[in-house]
Amino acid sequence: MSENLNIITSLIENAKKKGATAADAICFISTSTSVATRLNKLENVERSESRGFGLRVLIGKKQAIVSSTDTGPETLEELATRAVNMAQLAPEDKYIGLAEESMLSKTVMELDLFDGLEPSTDELLARALKAEAVALSGKGITNSEGADASYGQNNIAIATSNGFAAEYKTSMSSISVSVLAGEGANMERDYDFSSTRFASDLESAEKIGVTAAEKALKRLNPRRVKTCSVPVIFDPRVAKSLIGAVSSAVNGASVARGSTFLKDSMGKSIFQNGINIINDPHIKRGLGSKPYDAEGVANRKMSLVEDGVLQNWLLDIRSANQLGLITNGCASRGLASPPSPSCSNLYMENGVESPESLIKNIKSGFYVTETFGMGVNLITGDYSQGASGFWIENGEILYPVNELTIAGSLSEMFLSLTPANDLEFRYSTNSPTLLIEKMTVAGE
Repeated sequence: MSENLNIITSLIENAKKKGATAADAICFISTSTSVATRLNKLENVERSESRGFGLRVLIGKKQAIVSSTDTGPETLEELATRAVNMAQLAPEDKYIGLAEESMLSKTVMELDLFDGLEPSTDELLARALKAEAVALSGKGITNSEGADASYGQNNIAIATSNGFAAEYKTSMSSISVSVLAGEGANMERDYDFSSTRFASDLESAEKIGVTAAEKALKRLNPRRVKTCSVPVIFDPRVAKSLIGAVSSAVNGASVARGSTFLKDSMGKSIFQNGINIINDPHIKRGLGSKPYDAEGVANRKMSLVEDGVLQNWLLDIRSANQLGLITNGCASRGLASPPSPSCSNLYMENGVESPESLIKNIKSGFYVTETFGMGVNLITGDYSQGASGFWIENGEILYPVNELTIAGSLSEMFLSLTPANDLEFRYSTNSPTLLIEKMTVAGE
């Protein structure tokens, strides 16, 4: 058993000796290095290292959580004492508890999440400089907001008082660059980036630079359009936010509170036939992959939506108990917070048509490449976001537009949604290009 597992299992044993009826603990160890450049000069180098422990103690149906970054024997002893004392004073929560032993993961699946080849600062600097230099070389690119290259790794250990103890490692490499095109009042910015578990899977710095420049240049000389009701195409970069809205709306904690517009939709069609949304924690090298959940429960690939029908909530033990169900291994957790449901690798499966085919059939419409604002109400399903992108006329993308607002109802948007066939796994939540048949576009 590793040092980290020894520490957290000792924490649990101490807590039980002091009166806890059950306990679990988690350890995070993180290191990261990032290099930032601007205008072909080094701007910043950061290195961070952290190690923390979180202990959750249960006394009957009362619980308390404490955390520390100090691993000294006296501190760990005090941590267990403080947690038990706090739990004794906590209010009862009839839904809390540890997973039954039959639910616990018996093996740690190898998901290829750790790249142990840590790059030097010079290597990171070279990636950032290359991406920015290529972006700045684009004709019409006039300034830079900077480039960044980074590498980080994490070690996550979890143990419970009923026999679970395991750990795994992850890593992350990334490159990004953001540049401006045009001059004076006619300036536009855009960016590109790549994040992967292994540096060998990163898109090249050259490609990141070229793409960032091209996107910024395409946004020059934007126009305004009059308020109208038209089809709206969501670029994959923003389409994933709609898939994220689905995951938030089917979060078991929200369902149990009744604070989601989908609370009564289990087993009902919320999308058109043929649409599938998957949560898969076991994708090799996936950005959201994990071999088990934060309660030690075995996790699995699961359909949230199958053939348009809502099939599952995202559940941890507490939300499952509230809903009279069984957890499906979707718990996540921080050092100082209790477990709560979340997704892992979430994606909508491909549709049949290409993005070009979807656009070709639009007489007049809006291709969205960026949204901003906090206009999604998951209680009512109302949707309203600031947006920019490109205007479509007679099946062609003609010119950039900005300072628009798109609005609709998520329930209606989901039912009129058509996915394209260009799904790529670039994030932990991914989507192909999406077409919404009609939305209100507010402009002039």
